[in-house]
Amino acid sequence: MAQALYDPERGYYSRQIKTVGKRGDFSTSATLSPDFAAAVANWLKSESSLQTNVRHVIEIGAGSGVLMESVKRSLGWWKRRQFHWHVVETSEVLQKQQKLLLGDSVTWHKNLKAALETCEGKAFLYHNELLDAFPVMLLQWQEGLWQEVHITPAGREISLPLEWDETMRAPFTALQAWPGKAARQRIEIHAAVRNWMLEWAPAWKQGAMLTVDYGDVFPALYYRRPVGTLRGYLHQQRLEGEAVYMNPGRQDITADINFSDYRNWAAELNWKEISYGNQSVFIQTYLKKLSPHPATAFIMDLHGAGEAFKYLIHRPG
Repeated sequence: MAQALYDPERGYYSRQIKTVGKRGDFSTSATLSPDFAAAVANWLKSESSLQTNVRHVIEIGAGSGVLMESVKRSLGWWKRRQFHWHVVETSEVLQKQQKLLLGDSVTWHKNLKAALETCEGKAFLYHNELLDAFPVMLLQWQEGLWQEVHITPAGREISLPLEWDETMRAPFTALQAWPGKAARQRIEIHAAVRNWMLEWAPAWKQGAMLTVDYGDVFPALYYRRPVGTLRGYLHQQRLEGEAVYMNPGRQDITADINFSDYRNWAAELNWKEISYGNQSVFIQTYLKKLSPHPATAFIMDLHGAGEAFKYLIHRPG
């Protein structure tokens, strides 16, 4: 999965992605309705009123750049000039689009640690649908133990026992006692997300972070999902099963976030959790009046995106 998404020459995010939105392979809440960006802007206003000496804003994985552009517009001319704006982006293709849209008022960085060092550790961070773009390990419960699913060059699945001791399994809730799992339950392990957090967390000293992504707490995440959550997106179409392997490097591959794990890892880093809920609650909390935009109902739908997407707000301890 890491190669399919991030290989320097043939990876989807590295070379093949065209854009994010209706002209790309998938859309996000930020590309569908202006209300999402307006809520993020109001969150920034709220946090900056509490921490007046924090003057840097970092978006991690900015897609086409439309979210930051909309956030800045929602803040207004005077308020947005009070911040220094940064984007962390690994995709050269998307970075070019961001620069065309955002201009020279933004500083770009290849990794979050470098961005935080530029800000002396004081920054407001936000990311939307970032964590789901990290590569995962795909596991299946088989013959009384967890086995890792491997893919042969021909695209065929084979399973090999997961050779992890208890210490290596400890950070992942799905690898603990789970009496209600399906007979051949599949799960995704976001070890790459945890490693990423450990990499830059020591550099973050002050500010707040907004996380928005699709997923749920464990074990609700896998309720009636015996095949797990791994899937692909190509031309706005959702791909599952063997279809996920058929266009390596030419489509997005993703999996839902286990928010129980993510919250535990944040607590281990001594981050203070301020609030957690669904996307609908976040927008209602930070945006008192919704716009009449036709897509607003979609991103607020409690039977759809409004519930499927969760938000978390943290501050460094």
